[in-house]
Amino acid sequence: MTPDHRQDAPLGVAVVGHSFMGRAHSNAWRNVAAFYPDAPAVRRRVLVGRDAARVADSAAQLGWEEAATDWRAVLDRRDVDVVDVCTPGHLHAEVAVAALEAGKHVIVEKPLANTVAEAERMLAAARRARTDGVRAMVGFNYRRVPALALARELVREGRLGTVRQVRVSYLQDWLVDPGAPMTWRLRRERAGSGALGDLGSHAVDQVHALLGEPVIEAQGRLQTFVTERDGESGPEPVTVDDAAWATLRTRSGTVVSLEVSRMATGRKNALQVEVYGSAGSLGFDLESLNELRLLTAEGEQRLQGPRRVLVTEADHPYLDAWWPPGHILGWDHTFTSQAADFLRAIARGQDPAPGFEEGYAVQQVLDGIARSADAGGAAVSVTTTAPTKE
Repeated sequence: MTPDHRQDAPLGVAVVGHSFMGRAHSNAWRNVAAFYPDAPAVRRRVLVGRDAARVADSAAQLGWEEAATDWRAVLDRRDVDVVDVCTPGHLHAEVAVAALEAGKHVIVEKPLANTVAEAERMLAAARRARTDGVRAMVGFNYRRVPALALARELVREGRLGTVRQVRVSYLQDWLVDPGAPMTWRLRRERAGSGALGDLGSHAVDQVHALLGEPVIEAQGRLQTFVTERDGESGPEPVTVDDAAWATLRTRSGTVVSLEVSRMATGRKNALQVEVYGSAGSLGFDLESLNELRLLTAEGEQRLQGPRRVLVTEADHPYLDAWWPPGHILGWDHTFTSQAADFLRAIARGQDPAPGFEEGYAVQQVLDGIARSADAGGAAVSVTTTAPTKE
């Protein structure tokens, strides 16, 4: 809770941004109390956007009490305790730092920032705010996919033995058509990067979450397949990458193969993770998000092989809040579970995970991949130790 918040009063929430992610987060704030009654209650105070008419329509549709166009004025409101930042990346640092300095708890959609320098500013602000009991979190919602959360438990328990290699890819195809129009996601000044930041941030965070150790070296390549697209005023240059590839090495020596693309024909939203250890392996595909493929080196060699684990049991991560066994969850459920984890951390006076430290570490890896690509694919060192100077 914020210092002046009554313990028995609902936490007032403001979401800044009402497009794709704003809608996903709004759905989570609407449902969190129904499925996580142990989390602090919330009130959906205000939805913020640039266009007054559009944000008013969205607020009415999504169940917000009010709509607003000035996020700075929202930070002055005493009835707002939590600020949820769902804007394009170039606004993350400005909004989040101001909200933390105003004493608001903050959750920011991934990636944390567009640059390492912005991420450092955000982390410094979060550390200052923490001394006053203010909490900050970055929205890597795939940590709340039950199958991926179970995978993390299995790796940490040593069920796969020593992890030697990891393959992680995140493939989409929404830009395959060269006639697809220009969008803010294809402008470096707003998005920071293309597939690397958008999809690669999820991939790198999964590496960190699953292995529990940092990446220390990166070799990367970036590719823009369609270099120009039609904007409102005619053709515009695409200034970000369409796809990225990297080889990463962790502190213990695990080798990671990473691939992300918005140009993978036929792939709609395929985050795929494969982990190979000395005693077993596992695999996951977001397009079958309730399933985990698991192989453990047990029993007769001739009978060994991967088996399908349907992750819908009450003792699987996050499932006790939802439906009876066998009733599958969807992509949107991850945001509701994320909101619940954030609210519980606030109530307990604990730092939520992943915090801005984890978001900063991901930003450093993305920066390493980009630096390597600029250097023709040469290996570069990556420092993922969060800075202590504020």
